[in-house]
Amino acid sequence: MRYRSVCLEAFGYTLPDEVVTSAEIEARLVPLYHRLRLPEGRLELMSGIRERRFFAPGTRPGDISIKSAHRAIVASGINPKLFGAIVHGSVCRDFLEPATACHVHERLQLPNECVIYDVSNACLGILNGIVQVANMIELGQIRAGVVVGTECGRELVENTIKMLNEDRSLTRESIKNSMASLTIGSASVAVVLCDEQLSQTDNRITHAIVHCDTTHHNLCQSRGLDTVMDTDSETLMRRGIEVGVETFNRLLGATGWEIENVDKTFCHQVGQQHRKLLLDSLGLCPSIDYTTLPTLGNTGAAALPITMALGAEKGHLEAGDRVAMLGIGSGVNCLMLAAQWQRNPDSETTSEEKLALATSRR
Repeated sequence: MRYRSVCLEAFGYTLPDEVVTSAEIEARLVPLYHRLRLPEGRLELMSGIRERRFFAPGTRPGDISIKSAHRAIVASGINPKLFGAIVHGSVCRDFLEPATACHVHERLQLPNECVIYDVSNACLGILNGIVQVANMIELGQIRAGVVVGTECGRELVENTIKMLNEDRSLTRESIKNSMASLTIGSASVAVVLCDEQLSQTDNRITHAIVHCDTTHHNLCQSRGLDTVMDTDSETLMRRGIEVGVETFNRLLGATGWEIENVDKTFCHQVGQQHRKLLLDSLGLCPSIDYTTLPTLGNTGAAALPITMALGAEKGHLEAGDRVAMLGIGSGVNCLMLAAQWQRNPDSETTSEEKLALATSRR
């Protein structure tokens, strides 16, 4: 997929206030650790995750997505009346139906002509939404759209701790498929895309490449409806990176870039071993990659876009940067995007000034 008129205009995000360290999680796993004689500190040592965050118990993803989407729309300075699509792309949602996007749309008071739906594709949902909105903009169907998602990881971690402590049949070998669930965190992020005439940044999405190998779809699966996951982390990592290498090579071919032309990267945040092996396999230098892994953990579909949002905010991106967004999700699915960066969000402009500008733009 190639785009000539799609701009990645703004991010908005919401991070939970509650911070939970890996040491705190291990302290709750004392019954398991004592029974299996496991050394403390292994969770952070193996994953590289020092801490993660959780929203309050009972938080509805849509309520947080409203905040993130509003922040992104305000940051874009685009008149809300010009939005033609809203996509909710996280694993977590308010209910099976209607779409969580309906709740977010109603609270944001976006036009009734908006295309509204949820996308579910493991850790790629928000990236899939970005591609779908970009397609609509490129085709001239809409002028602007917002993609948003909120991952609430508390329940998965809580259920996993309970299961690990109570199931006395577990061994050092059998617990491996549950350890990935303990790396999960919570976060919310929104992305505004628009056509080039509306853009103030000229940050271009230029290409998107998808590739998959669904023979490995059973490597990471939920157990029914009880929010517990079975993840063969080692095999998933190897197979995912194999698909990632093929996808990245196709991205280079589509863009015409050489590896040395890639200035900055943002990856899905899984674990330190996965990050190192991925970058090594792609021939990319770790210094050009921005990571949130140590402090946010794996935040599902929000992981890559919120890492890019924070990287842009912290000055990791510079004008002229060629940016690769490297998405790998269970399934195994890969979605990688190329962007040409020109301008970071204007932190000097207040929300009130942006809203005033938004109401004047047509």
